[in-house]
Amino acid sequence: MTRYVMVADLRRCVGCQTCTAACKEGNNTPPGVQWRRVLDLESGTYPEVRRVFLPTGCQHCDHPPCLEVCPSTATRQRADGIVTIDEDLCIGCGYCLMACPYEARALTAAPAFAFGATPTAAEAARRPVGIGVASKCDFCVGRIDAGRARGLTPGRDPEATPLCVNSCISGALRFGDLDDPHGPVAALLAEHQWFRLHEDQRTGPGFYYLWDAAPP
Repeated sequence: MTRYVMVADLRRCVGCQTCTAACKEGNNTPPGVQWRRVLDLESGTYPEVRRVFLPTGCQHCDHPPCLEVCPSTATRQRADGIVTIDEDLCIGCGYCLMACPYEARALTAAPAFAFGATPTAAEAARRPVGIGVASKCDFCVGRIDAGRARGLTPGRDPEATPLCVNSCISGALRFGDLDDPHGPVAALLAEHQWFRLHEDQRTGPGFYYLWDAAPP
């Protein structure tokens, strides 16, 4: 089996937002829509306070709540764990936005561009985001599928790896097959302590956060 997941090392993330910018540029999301976000948080108590940067977005859950409430079957889950949206089937009801505990989905009601009502040349050249339908991070599934068709390995070969991972200047973001015991993702999780967001919701998130080395 193959289960694609993302890993964020919170000790390495510097909050530069390069992943956010790369995702936005590569997916042509409109103003106000960010599929990859980096939250700026504080931890500890005074005077031992530190900043923590938390990359977030769609968690590509094992049991996605968005899938359960979608009345048109537009939201789907692939065998490799990636959750996608079929824009041709989405009716824009917004149920999935309300069901997602990670606030990872957006619904664009009208065309919007960076500098007013007219798209820039770069915006016009890229695939437009669907209007009136839900959208979210899809782990750059087009890059994954195209890369695999060429014999490339997602998480190892940049051409088959999500844009946010490729752009991360500190190497905080990693991607790969959780079921590959010799892959980089499995090794990272075996060697470090980690957590997932809202695990109490029993969604089985496919986004892991490293925060310390595993105990001896």
